[in-house]
Amino acid sequence: MAFTIALAGKGGTGKTTIAGLLIKYLVANGKAPILAVDADCNANLNEVLGLDVKDTLGQAREDMKKGNVPSGMTKDVFMSMRLEEAVAEEDKFDLVVMGQPEGAGCYCAANSLLTNFLERLVDNYQYVVMDNEAGMEHISRLTTHNVDILLIVTDTSRRGLQAGLRIHQLAQELKIGVGKSYLVMNRVKSEPAGEVMALLDADRLELAGTIPDDETVYKFDLQGKPTIDIEAGNAAVTAAFAIFDKILA
Repeated sequence: MAFTIALAGKGGTGKTTIAGLLIKYLVANGKAPILAVDADCNANLNEVLGLDVKDTLGQAREDMKKGNVPSGMTKDVFMSMRLEEAVAEEDKFDLVVMGQPEGAGCYCAANSLLTNFLERLVDNYQYVVMDNEAGMEHISRLTTHNVDILLIVTDTSRRGLQAGLRIHQLAQELKIGVGKSYLVMNRVKSEPAGEVMALLDADRLELAGTIPDDETVYKFDLQGKPTIDIEAGNAAVTAAFAIFDKILA
């Protein structure tokens, strides 16, 4: 059974970048093969990983709904074929992207498709890293369930922290099967204030560590360069690796 780590948090806190650094860490420590899952409808984990995505689970489902199934092929066989094609392969890790339905509409079907597909795939990997969409919808729809670690990512803003605490509370209320939850503070310029630590203590949410605000990470993102390629000696990478050492010890 694969060890599953899911990331969640308010939009713009850098959780996708941290997901990429986590995959970088796992590869560097011989913990492959890894399945990277982009469960965000605004998918960009592939950019962090430097992978070209040609297909998504959502697009496969849309094609089936439109009747784009070859003559003589059942819908089940068509979907099985398309889902396999939607896995982008790299040397040490693979990536699957949920994508989205065309136009406006509910994402429940795409989420259900992703959940069922993951159940077929996970036994082929040592680790699964799931980058979820911003906010709490993925928890209320139970996209994030039965995970070993839930990494809640926040920046130093009060709204980011409040969103992180709400995600933690909702995960507990819904009893979705999270082994352990941690908070990661990203883009930090100074140590967390006492008021922040008091809020975490009151919510019984452990701070796994902080990642400093880093110019190199910003430049890689601005230039569209895969942040997974940032050198290991970089301050943000070093801090992230220390966090992963702690939570995966």
